[in-house]
Amino acid sequence: MRTTVGIVGAGPAGLMLARLLRLAGVDCVVLECRDRAYVERRQRAGVLEQGTADALRAAGAGERLDREGLPHDGIELRFGRRRHRVDFPDLTGGRRVTVYAQTEVCKDLIALAGTDGPPVLFEAEVLAVEDVDTDAPRIRFRRHGREEVLECAYVAGCDGFHGVCRAAVPAAVSRVHERSYPYAWLGVLADVPPSHDELVYARHDRGFALLSMRSPTVSRLYLQVPEDTKAEEWTDEEIWDELALRLETADDWRLERGPVTQKSVTPMRSYVHEPMRYGRLFLAGDAAHIVPPTGAKGLNLAVGDVVVLARALEHERRTGSTELLDAYSATCLRRVWQAERFSYDMTTLLHRDPGATAFDDRLQLARLDRIATSRSAAADLAEGYTGLPLG
Repeated sequence: MRTTVGIVGAGPAGLMLARLLRLAGVDCVVLECRDRAYVERRQRAGVLEQGTADALRAAGAGERLDREGLPHDGIELRFGRRRHRVDFPDLTGGRRVTVYAQTEVCKDLIALAGTDGPPVLFEAEVLAVEDVDTDAPRIRFRRHGREEVLECAYVAGCDGFHGVCRAAVPAAVSRVHERSYPYAWLGVLADVPPSHDELVYARHDRGFALLSMRSPTVSRLYLQVPEDTKAEEWTDEEIWDELALRLETADDWRLERGPVTQKSVTPMRSYVHEPMRYGRLFLAGDAAHIVPPTGAKGLNLAVGDVVVLARALEHERRTGSTELLDAYSATCLRRVWQAERFSYDMTTLLHRDPGATAFDDRLQLARLDRIATSRSAAADLAEGYTGLPLG
């Protein structure tokens, strides 16, 4: 089997890249180790930056997004039982975000691929990525019990943090930057309408809490918990009680409760692999970087990466120049590090470190009060949250 671009992974990065290459007239094949049903139901991110939503629309994947997505013009910060709204359009010149789950993004892109897109081979386990430092990279994979080879001109590693592509970059040229956090998120899905019409980020002495949503009838909520927590250790009643306590306000706001349908624990880490390109292998999304989820940047960074990569591949096809491909890593990393900075700032602003002192607590509250009383500080948060321009 032969193609121009071999894409490993059918998450949002790989599927979006395939769509963009199809529109640019560049041949590609997507290899995904899981089946289609798994890809379309795995719960991940749910907040799309302005640039991400615009890129999906431009790629022809905006119809259901515009019909079912939930546009948000701000978030609410809570601390000391106070409520402060950050107005995105007012602070950013009109930018906003949209709540639309990663599962739905993947469904939309898979449907487009099935209609007029490149091949997406599900249940194709990639065994190795070889010869990426030559003009003829190869991807060895197993499908239906038979080992096959995909020969290509370029390889896009969109296979996540635990995939095989990053391992193809020699240790001698790899630089890893990472930070682990001494807490995690206990997340729940609940069949209850959201208790607020925008996301609520709460800083509390007992730890962080987040009120989010997946639809007008489904709530997504999170609690800061110790990093070694098991989801089954918490009963539904304990989760609701703790959420109500951490989200409490001085007015008459109340948390609505409902049946919990899913529980999970998400570790918190920051990770960047440099470079994001080696030879003819290009890393994108979680294969190259991880952010703590507080800043809602993971999916958006992945889309930013592949927009840059698709533009560079289309430029090479049209002009023969590899100038944009050669700049891929540096171009992406500028945006990646700004997203890492924003996610780190949001995480340390709102989470209580287990070893925090009274000084640390007062400093957190001072930072939050600064956002609540300074337009420039609020604008910095709003600009980071709604996202830097893609590319």
